[in-house]
Amino acid sequence: MSQTSKQHSFLYKNGLGLLFVGLFIVTLAAQALTGWYQHNAELEEQQAALLSLAAYLQSGHFISATFENFESEFLQMALYVVLTVGLRQKGSAESKSLDEPEEVDREPQPGPDAPWPVRKGGLILKLYENSLSITFGILFVASWVLHFYGSWVDHNEEQLSKGLAPDTIGGYLAQANFWFETFQNWQSEFLSIASIVLLTIFLRQKGSPESKPVDAPHSETGK
Repeated sequence: MSQTSKQHSFLYKNGLGLLFVGLFIVTLAAQALTGWYQHNAELEEQQAALLSLAAYLQSGHFISATFENFESEFLQMALYVVLTVGLRQKGSAESKSLDEPEEVDREPQPGPDAPWPVRKGGLILKLYENSLSITFGILFVASWVLHFYGSWVDHNEEQLSKGLAPDTIGGYLAQANFWFETFQNWQSEFLSIASIVLLTIFLRQKGSPESKPVDAPHSETGK
């Protein structure tokens, strides 16, 4: 580590991560509060008992809304990590070079500063080589399950409030409502990926690692 980097403050070295974690916490809290007020307003219209904030956080309404969004984000990241290994987009800052070898494709070499799995080798290394996509895949599946559970619980609470019989898991899975919630989020994530891949061919943001240099030709692929 250089002397210059040692002098950087903790906030300077971790500002990007801290900012987004902070924004996540603030907006999740805001979602919980506004969702609580909205849901209680709906319950009041139905002349049903209102929920405390603690009860709302365990309700199908909150669980479904929260993990519906998590699910689509983790799907986006999982696909993006995996598909950029083999697919290319000419001119995009988000693509690997069409012809030149990339640093990320080199075989891992054990060394004193290498992560422990690289020094261990074998199966541990194979898992570590794909640990990012595996983790995003697990988070996606877990979020999908929780989204479905929350949506099913919320749906059955609404059914009971109308004097109708609740649906089984299989019965609800066969209905359009859950899949409508799912696909409306997935399509927005696919659009955002297409946007960053294609817009970085022609547009620039000086200083951003997600952009090509301002003077780079449109045909140049990669950063």
